[in-house]
Amino acid sequence: MLLPFAKIIRSEEETIKIAGNFARLLKPGDVVILTGNLGSGKTFFVRYAVKQFGIDSVSSPTFAIVNEYDGSMKIYHFDFYRIKNSAELFDIGFNDYLNDSEAVSFIEWGEMFPEMLPGTRYEVDIILYENLSRAIAIKKNKPIKIAIRK
Repeated sequence: MLLPFAKIIRSEEETIKIAGNFARLLKPGDVVILTGNLGSGKTFFVRYAVKQFGIDSVSSPTFAIVNEYDGSMKIYHFDFYRIKNSAELFDIGFNDYLNDSEAVSFIEWGEMFPEMLPGTRYEVDIILYENLSRAIAIKKNKPIKIAIRK
């Protein structure tokens, strides 16, 4: 899969294939932010991405805030939907999770607290249309380095 990537999809099978191909790009320490309306397929995407790491059962972390999975790679799956402020993220040790260089972190609704996100991350945007087709866009976000000459 080449990034940036964007495609209109019309079936679950297409989403499954895209999620699997995307997962092959991931390495320990990576962070993936997923954005999209309720019901757009964020958890579905994560479910099929982590299958690449031997994880077969994934549930939405909406009420738990974070689910942890062990496969060929450790996975942290967050859902910020119910988080009211960044102090709650500190309380659950969010920074400790992100600093785990052995794990990949998937974060649904990460755009709610951009100040908590690392500069280098993958961003997966899922748009659900009225006809139930979806658009999936994936990019890698890297901080801009500015050289200052003296």
